[in-house]
Amino acid sequence: MKRIFLFLATNIAIIVLLSITLRILGVDSLLAENGSDLNLNALLIFASVFGFGGAFISLAASKWMAKKMTGVRIIDSPSNNVEKWIIDTVEKQSKTVGIKMPEVGIFPSPAMNAFATGASKNNALVAVSQGLLDNMSQGEIEAVIGHEMSHVANGDMVTLTLIQGVVNTFVIFFSRIIGHFVDRVILKNDRGYGIGYFVATIFAEIILSILASTIVMYFSRKREFVADTGGADLAGHGNMINALKRLGQLEPDALPEQMAAFGINDKKGMMSLFSSHPSIESRIKALEKRANALGKS
Repeated sequence: MKRIFLFLATNIAIIVLLSITLRILGVDSLLAENGSDLNLNALLIFASVFGFGGAFISLAASKWMAKKMTGVRIIDSPSNNVEKWIIDTVEKQSKTVGIKMPEVGIFPSPAMNAFATGASKNNALVAVSQGLLDNMSQGEIEAVIGHEMSHVANGDMVTLTLIQGVVNTFVIFFSRIIGHFVDRVILKNDRGYGIGYFVATIFAEIILSILASTIVMYFSRKREFVADTGGADLAGHGNMINALKRLGQLEPDALPEQMAAFGINDKKGMMSLFSSHPSIESRIKALEKRANALGKS
């Protein structure tokens, strides 16, 4: 369940890299010389192009980044019965939800974890941790895989990218206004943009990107409930609920850094805004309510 962390980290890095590249190429200075630095219409168009560009670059690189950052080993040919069962399960579920068979992998982590990512429904990667395989029953693992497959089938990564594109646009837009203010008003520079503009803009982009991530996290929390129901439909409500209960038994300190930062367990107070997942309790309650309404277990 690391895909949000991976996507956001990649996106912030790309936005900052694009800003540095634009500065080196003199694009910001060119805008200033042509009087478009405070032309809000021109600045908004500029921010939109690079904001959505950065988001779609992040999406295109998401699978590659996931493999590099987690050390996923792709199962090309199953080497044991467990790997064969995983492949068979993903293949069965992909047919059920109507998508092409994604790449399937295992990554070396003792924590119970999983994620799905990719540029499109039919070009995805689904990966589970070794800890998940070691500590969950087959039914629970099937439910977790179903949860991730539902993310893929629902096109959550593409929708996330569109939301991130809007967020990036306003981050770039307002960071340049802040940079302009620092350079022209605070530092009193009236001869093109100086180092103050560059430093203030980069700093503002990083801070605004982190703050704006709460919008992406809100969307992510909503989609988790939908993916839970998808996992329940694919593997049974009982298996999905039991998988969540097992995850809920984890202590926050036992989670890897990525999960501790973006929350498979819920956070309290203000930090809950930065959580990509709702509380385990609320997810279980929603599934139990749905199962009772449908008369399922």
